[in-house]
Amino acid sequence: MHGRFRRILKALCRRLPGAMLLLVLLAPPALAQAGNPSGLPLPRFAATRSDPINVRVGPGQKYDISWTYLKSGIPVEIIQEFDTWRKIRDVDGAEGWIHQNLLTGTRAGYVTPLVANGEIALRSGQSDDSGVRARLGAGLKVTISECDGTWCQVSATGHDANQRSTIYSGYLHQEELWGVYPDEVFD
Repeated sequence: MHGRFRRILKALCRRLPGAMLLLVLLAPPALAQAGNPSGLPLPRFAATRSDPINVRVGPGQKYDISWTYLKSGIPVEIIQEFDTWRKIRDVDGAEGWIHQNLLTGTRAGYVTPLVANGEIALRSGQSDDSGVRARLGAGLKVTISECDGTWCQVSATGHDANQRSTIYSGYLHQEELWGVYPDEVFD
């Protein structure tokens, strides 16, 4: 009996890694939920909801403030979640933690021309042959309404010589925006 028990135990030990792998493969939603409290995909883009917003070195108010956003609507990339806290990355690659209530799903981005120090033509349609509505410089913040995997519909606020605000709307190549992933589609 003792030898038989030992053989059964050895057989179980050999099969245990395979059984564990099978359990992992059969239960991905439960595992994803455990490591990702919101259940939303990671990474993903969002924007700051209000101002000022303190970005902390860890997920909680007991952690030191790393920096503060003074304006709302700043695009950020959510790269990790812990309870109600979101680890974000900004356009410069800086990382920190923000409470989920201080973020919104509104999409915003920055103009990032493929040519250094260049400008991007804001087009009236989804074609390089469409009319030019404005020329947008690197680093200009835009609100992103929708993207089709190639083009994104955006709006940007500009100021004339008298500092009057004007809103320009049109289309930009998706690859020249920070705040949307390559080939991402949304509306």
